[in-house]
Amino acid sequence: MTFVEEITAYENWMRTVCDVVEDDLERKHERMSKNAFKFLRATFFRWAHAVKATAPEILGLPAPLAVGDVHVENFGTWRDAETRLVWGVNDYDDAAEIPYASDILRLTVSVRLADFSVGNRDAAQAIFEGYGDGLRDPGPTLLDQKEMWMRDYVAVTDKQRESFWNEIDGYPDASPSSEAKTALLASLPAGSEFERFARASKGGGSLGRPRFVAVARWRGGRIAREAKALVSSGWDWAAGNPDRSSKLDDVMNGVTSAPDPFLHTARGFIVRRIAADTRKLERDSDFDQKLDTKLLRAMGSEIGSIHASTSRLKEAILGDLERRDPSWLYETAKATASAVEADFTEWSVSNA
Repeated sequence: MTFVEEITAYENWMRTVCDVVEDDLERKHERMSKNAFKFLRATFFRWAHAVKATAPEILGLPAPLAVGDVHVENFGTWRDAETRLVWGVNDYDDAAEIPYASDILRLTVSVRLADFSVGNRDAAQAIFEGYGDGLRDPGPTLLDQKEMWMRDYVAVTDKQRESFWNEIDGYPDASPSSEAKTALLASLPAGSEFERFARASKGGGSLGRPRFVAVARWRGGRIAREAKALVSSGWDWAAGNPDRSSKLDDVMNGVTSAPDPFLHTARGFIVRRIAADTRKLERDSDFDQKLDTKLLRAMGSEIGSIHASTSRLKEAILGDLERRDPSWLYETAKATASAVEADFTEWSVSNA
């Protein structure tokens, strides 16, 4: 199946499971045409096809609860139940049981396609070694107690705090579905003074799914919650299992994690607290300067830690990993990135 045929099939399926925002879908198509990295972010449903074409051997590897749509911008910060500042994977929309190598391969491909200053071979080595670290010694990245070096990478400036609320205030008013309203209002603390519902238009792969925000006041300040439509993992869709239940809650609440207590699924939506210090770290000039092999190693370690929560597969994954080396990851990412770029070219030509 060509890419254009597959995206058409995927989006037609999406229309049967949620109220697709067609304007956002058009915006997503425009973003996909900008470069191969944005294209990768928007097309996880196609990833299984790329892996099958370039690295079919990994499809038979142990398949733990995995992130799925891993890329270099899918990391961020939140506060856990003890209000500790945690860094890690920020988006589990496409979580599923997936061969373990897929997550580290996709992260490595994303670095290559994003064209950071970090060399591709160095990036592959950092991610590969970090993954082994996280698998052997799993646990959350707690910035208040352990990985304090990372604070410089995620610090929130006054300008960013102001920008966060300016963005919220710029969202247009909206009338969410009854399911989204109920889920959002239930997520607010007792005694909140509700202000308004708004519609947010953002994301990479999720752009096109309905996304709403509830703004309220609580004990002297403003607070916000977000609800985004939940659909099955693109991996399961590609495997012909579009009705398989999402594994988001299972992966996020794994025993090796310090989960965000405000992030949960309800009434067909993913609900979370949003704030200036609970955010996805997306690419900008500052992020480009900060991304280095130390941070990539931490990303690899986070993925390894997540996979380790499927304890029954840990030893099997370690056994397979020890038969490989960073050169395998480098070469496989190179071939898979070429497959993604071929799809990107097809898409660009079809939309010229």
